[in-house]
Amino acid sequence: MSSTADTSPFAALRVRSFRFQWGADLATSWAFEMETLIFGWYILVETHSVFLLTLFASLQYVGTLLAPMFGVMGHRIGEKRLLCTMRAFYTTLGTLMMVLAFCGLLNPIQVLVMAALMGLVRPSDLAVRFALIGNTMPADRMMGAMSLSRTTQDSARIMGALTGAGVFAALGMVPALLAIALLYATSLALTLRVSSQRPQIAATRGPAASPWRDLKDALNHVRHTPRLLAVMVLAFLFNVTAFSMVMGLLPYVAKEIYGTGQTGLGYLVASFAFGSVIGTITLLKFGDRLRPGRTILINCVLWHLAIGVFGQVTTLGTGIAVLILAGLAQSLCTIPLSVMLLRTTDERFRGRVMGVRILAVYGLPVGLMIAGELVSRFGYPATSTLYCMAGIACVLLIALRWRDDLWRRDAPANRR
Repeated sequence: MSSTADTSPFAALRVRSFRFQWGADLATSWAFEMETLIFGWYILVETHSVFLLTLFASLQYVGTLLAPMFGVMGHRIGEKRLLCTMRAFYTTLGTLMMVLAFCGLLNPIQVLVMAALMGLVRPSDLAVRFALIGNTMPADRMMGAMSLSRTTQDSARIMGALTGAGVFAALGMVPALLAIALLYATSLALTLRVSSQRPQIAATRGPAASPWRDLKDALNHVRHTPRLLAVMVLAFLFNVTAFSMVMGLLPYVAKEIYGTGQTGLGYLVASFAFGSVIGTITLLKFGDRLRPGRTILINCVLWHLAIGVFGQVTTLGTGIAVLILAGLAQSLCTIPLSVMLLRTTDERFRGRVMGVRILAVYGLPVGLMIAGELVSRFGYPATSTLYCMAGIACVLLIALRWRDDLWRRDAPANRR
């Protein structure tokens, strides 16, 4: 294979295992997005409660605190085996929800219970899939592989949201849930075809240390590596202040501010993802020229600014345009962050560090629950302005505190 081929943005697709993983991740992401959209709208319509809507969104991340242990399990038994187990669980639960809807037994309580059960496992899916990519891809293909992997989530937010909304609106709950169950089953079948990790990485695993010692070692590695600690704090921040404004409250914005239905909600979700696709394409083309640390900080500020503007607009068309910009900035922030973690983390700690990274997602339910109360009291525009200002202030503080580790041109975080 030529050097040009090796450094191509699409070189990762030449790896057979990655092709199967990409397809499996795509099916999983589509199912996640359809499920979130359909059940979020169902909860809002059935209960008329913004609190229960934010509770539903928050429950999907209840297992965030377990993510480091998923990293430990992946380190011990292999990420492929762990990912297959997780996706078998999704398939079982998705099929159960479809059967309940078919029998006319589905109710909001069951949906909340389902969200809690999925929430025990779902937050760790990204960590395990990213660790598997890190273990099977050389460093010079990492940005391309991670960008291609990100398209599974972005396309899901576009097509999964629009398809889910369309199927739900046109055919009802049962066909939509049947489609979700089939996507989960497809994901499991493809994951079973993914190759195991490279032998040299598998050989580093040993049964001598306890799982808790493995976890402690990973936490210590993060705590004593400034660039890792800095991006963990930053990831927690943008989950609290940025993701919470678009990941859980869009059903409220669609219904109460824009006066639209589930189709309009699908457009809002898809517009954010479309902006993210633009960012992914930009990284596929120019990612190797960017300095990840600086790119993360700049685009985190731009992301918060877009969220603040979005909270002030009152028409659907304008909201869609602003969400596209927000999605673009989000993509240019989060993908370089993951690449930087995978590139600069010792192979012995990679899976466990990615598990610790998912702990930052715990900021999302925290931000959602606070936002739910603030929106009820002061409205969405005031809440989004507050989150925007607080987020930007914290990003600037992080940039000053870890300037040498994230901003300096020769810092490991800015390695191209």
